[in-house]
Amino acid sequence: MQRLPTPPGEWHDRADDSGEPPYTAAATVSAQGIVTGWSEGARRLVGYEPPQVVGRPAAHLLADALGESVPGRDRWSGSVAVRHQNGSRLRLRLLANRRTHAGQAGEWLVVCAVAGRPSRPAAETPGEWMFTQSPCGLALFDADLRLVRANAAMERALGFTETEMRGLCLPEIAPHPTSEEAHSRMRLAFETGEAQYLQADVRPATASGLQQTQLTSLAPMKDPDGRVRSVCLAAHHRAQALPARQHTVLLKEADTRIGTTSDIARTAHELADASVPPLADFAVVDLFDGPGSGAEMPPAPPAGGVTLRRTAVQSVLDGCPESVVATGETTAYPALSPVARCLARGRGALYTTADLAVARWAGEDPQAARIRQVGTHSLMVVPMRSSDNTVGVALFGRHRSPEPFTPQDLWLAEQLTARAAAGIYGARRHVREHTTTMTLQRSLLPQTLPDQAALEIASRYLPAGSRAGVGGDWFDVIPLSGARVALVVGDVVGHGIRASATMGLLRTAVRTLADVDLPPDELLTHLDDLVIRLSSDAAVTGGAAETAGGVGTTCLYAVYDPVSRRCILARAGHPPPAVVTPGGAVYLLDVPAGPPLGLGGLPFETIETELPEGSLLALYTDGLLEVRDRDIDEALDKMFAAIAQPAQTPESACDRVLAALLGHRPDDDVALLIARTRALAPDRVAAWDLACDPADVARARRLATDKLADWGLGDAVFVAELMVSELVTNAIRYGRPPVQLRLIHENNTLICEVSDSSSTTPHMRRARIFDEGGRGLLLVGQLARRWGTRHSLVGKTVWAEQSLSGEPSMASAVASLL
Repeated sequence: MQRLPTPPGEWHDRADDSGEPPYTAAATVSAQGIVTGWSEGARRLVGYEPPQVVGRPAAHLLADALGESVPGRDRWSGSVAVRHQNGSRLRLRLLANRRTHAGQAGEWLVVCAVAGRPSRPAAETPGEWMFTQSPCGLALFDADLRLVRANAAMERALGFTETEMRGLCLPEIAPHPTSEEAHSRMRLAFETGEAQYLQADVRPATASGLQQTQLTSLAPMKDPDGRVRSVCLAAHHRAQALPARQHTVLLKEADTRIGTTSDIARTAHELADASVPPLADFAVVDLFDGPGSGAEMPPAPPAGGVTLRRTAVQSVLDGCPESVVATGETTAYPALSPVARCLARGRGALYTTADLAVARWAGEDPQAARIRQVGTHSLMVVPMRSSDNTVGVALFGRHRSPEPFTPQDLWLAEQLTARAAAGIYGARRHVREHTTTMTLQRSLLPQTLPDQAALEIASRYLPAGSRAGVGGDWFDVIPLSGARVALVVGDVVGHGIRASATMGLLRTAVRTLADVDLPPDELLTHLDDLVIRLSSDAAVTGGAAETAGGVGTTCLYAVYDPVSRRCILARAGHPPPAVVTPGGAVYLLDVPAGPPLGLGGLPFETIETELPEGSLLALYTDGLLEVRDRDIDEALDKMFAAIAQPAQTPESACDRVLAALLGHRPDDDVALLIARTRALAPDRVAAWDLACDPADVARARRLATDKLADWGLGDAVFVAELMVSELVTNAIRYGRPPVQLRLIHENNTLICEVSDSSSTTPHMRRARIFDEGGRGLLLVGQLARRWGTRHSLVGKTVWAEQSLSGEPSMASAVASLL
């Protein structure tokens, strides 16, 4: 018959009878009483293989009903009769901890120490008295890091008796990440023979593991030959002074605990939490203005009384009775108070409540009176300074600890507050920069979309919600000659003011280049040259070329003509636009993917496509599709589904796209431009071929006059005749055939265009008194709302737009020429 291990309840009498090394049997049980884990030690002890136990009720393993009830408790220990796999009974002493693991709240970890349980030495010596009666928690662990001894203080801290814990490792007694770290440090102490230190304190019986507030030492215990036999864990008493090593540990820990976010209030709370209770019994953090403010702080506050805002309070006492001011409220410090004096001097100071300055302060300020009422005997006042700016003050006090603050404590407090001040100052600077960038960004983006008839347009811009800040995404709508409209969307690399400024430069450049009617590919080529020059200037001045010059910036430029319903597009590393036909078909336009701006030497290509009237054209930046937890194909499918739904206006289409793709503030900027195409009716356009003969100017005037009469524009005939006469005369005199006249009636605008095959550009000049010519273009410029020249592959077109509302009189035009 198989020999069973000795029941743990008897191991303290027969520790070595089994002849096998000690091990731990462990199992996990869900809140519903189902076995979810079964260790190799449990298999050795009880005989069941994991598939025989896991997934079954734990009660099936019991030989007798469980006498104790554990609902509502987090820890339990006791003796239980268990049925072995061969049918025999085992009396086991178990220890159980409730924990949350792998998302299973309320799971129990049940452990049992098996074999080799060491016995306690029985000798009563002064050394034994010191061990058992020490106010510090002491525990001794053997070579396998299993508990051998624990004094009364350690029993109170861990919540179990020595008998219940003997033979178990610390993580098995108190499952907790800090226990795991202490276990690793014990192993290191055993292997190296050097003491280890942990910034941790043993928690009370209601908590699990170790609390990171006090110094815990792990010392190797050596025999006379110098060999390490065991490790002693000592949780030092709260009353003893912080040694230099503990200062170092606390500062190292503060680096990871203070200033973890750009939230000002949270940083203040982190400072208070890191200081109480390791350094002080209570801490108060007051700042010069409220959390989230980006106001500039003076290098040093002026002498006199100061008003601060209470931002964080922490205390070892429930309810923080030391503070009479609630968090978020303001508090005023008198001119002669220790706080005002330390702020004026810019350095910290130590005080006792018996000092005259504190007594006088208590008579003037209820806050100081309350501090004295709770029994505070020692105070530290430390200004919070960073980059020669004072952001606030921290006040530390002791009333439960009998030791007064020392200069070493003041040095430690100054180090902690300096870390917090740096985080707060950086957060305020981030708020200021974010506000400035947002203001600059919004001022550089179009405030209103221009009035034009070719497209019905809606736009959206969403700044990034991440800490990186506002980026350089932008869009624009630019009316062109001949009733055409240019749409542009771009994305400047980087974030912050520099990216916004670069965006403004590029948007201005695009508008300037669009005014001379450059084709999309040529416009992107000029824009590429500009980015290269900006990058070169940044490199010369020591700036970062990638961010200052905008290398890697993307851009999409499209020109739509409502007369021909054709759209010409080119892109520089930008995502292609999406099109929705009136029939509901959705697709991406196959625009050749040019390189991002700033690389140079690579050409850009255009594509020309015809868009049926009523089509939707969607231009966007990559922030719309690059959403966390979603790949690009899924994002495209969602966008297609959103814009394919029937929409009454582009405005509703924009809202639907953003709702489908962005459930939260985007990680990157998002610019979205959706346009519905319109077509100019054929009867609103008239074109005639003219002979290259001065005699044909009269025919051109007559044709224009007749067409305006057909359109019911009799009031515009006089000015239109003058413009047609001047433009046609110039084309015949200085240009080359063929010559063509075209009139376009677009809402309240009459457009006159004269084309010829010459590439010579006309220039306006002021004629002298006795000159016989030179007044034609000057007259056109005075009569037209705007005029210009655009070039094509076979020549040029000179155009002029005449407003049909508020048209100037001939008298005023002539008077302006004189």
